[in-house]
Amino acid sequence: MSFAPDITETLARARADLRMGVPVVLCGAGHSILVLAAETLDAQRLADLRALGGAPVLAITSRRAETLKAMAYDGDTARVLLPPDARLTWVRGVADPADDLNTPMKGPFRCARGGDVSLHRMAITLAKTARILPAAVVLDLANGAQFAADHHLTRIDAPRAAPILAATSQLHPVVSARLPMEASEAGRLHVFRPEDGGEEHYAIEIGHPPRDTPVLARLHSACFTGDLMGSLKCDCGPQLRGALAQMGAEGAGVLLYLNQEGRGIGLANKMRAYSLQDQGFDTVEANHRLGFEDDERDFRLGAEILKSMGFSAVRLLTNNPNKIAMMEKAGVSVAERVPLKVGENAHNRAYLATKAAKSGHLL
Repeated sequence: MSFAPDITETLARARADLRMGVPVVLCGAGHSILVLAAETLDAQRLADLRALGGAPVLAITSRRAETLKAMAYDGDTARVLLPPDARLTWVRGVADPADDLNTPMKGPFRCARGGDVSLHRMAITLAKTARILPAAVVLDLANGAQFAADHHLTRIDAPRAAPILAATSQLHPVVSARLPMEASEAGRLHVFRPEDGGEEHYAIEIGHPPRDTPVLARLHSACFTGDLMGSLKCDCGPQLRGALAQMGAEGAGVLLYLNQEGRGIGLANKMRAYSLQDQGFDTVEANHRLGFEDDERDFRLGAEILKSMGFSAVRLLTNNPNKIAMMEKAGVSVAERVPLKVGENAHNRAYLATKAAKSGHLL
């Protein structure tokens, strides 16, 4: 009998630790690293890291490195060497683009090259999935397992963790209940919980759609600002209400409400992107300056929910061709794309134009 956490549960612990500023240890084949999230690092832990000796680096994505004019010798990852006198403000300044325009001269940077960077890449992935800035201070360790044990730190076996991080977490139905709504009194809400400790996702079923014909469906990513606050910076709120209204009018449909705020980067990072947009960058440029890709969402989640509910084909309410491609790849046939062009206003016109020009949205 063992009550020890498995690798999925240990990864969930590691994400929580990084969000709280607690270091984690990643162990690979003959190589281990100590990882501290740049966003939650404090001055004392930075000093403690220095006391260990060695040559710590700040691992960032190539997107962030491009902004900083730092060399990403490792493709999608750059390892910026911490200067001997680097303080917490230096780490934060490199990781966070908030003050890039106020203090543009951050370099020149010295970047490591050569060797195995798979653990550094995993450190960035962990930061992303923890919904914090994708940047981590990393120090090589001679014996990661012993170091983790001595300091009571979460230790990740990287070879076992890699396939877990690359896959979509299995979702399990938790509960469903009748939910009369303005769009339709014949509504039902289904709650699904992932195994990886992440946020729950929801399916709103309108009426009793047959499982043997394509169902009118929408993959809707959570948008606190648009869905709840009526933000005019995006078209999310009008899309949510428009999709539900169309399903209500037809008497059947499924809206998948996926908790992937800010195209998968989380609300805090989305607000950072908004601040960058106020400085003159468009939505894609803002994501890149933060170190993220254009879109970090995983639409496979929606496909898995649909299949678990018995649907194999959809009429997809979307303007995003990537959603169609992902649904097809995940085993759900898209019989028809149903346009959903609503919510344009003076505040989001440029945002929608950028989505069309740079992300391929059909607007």
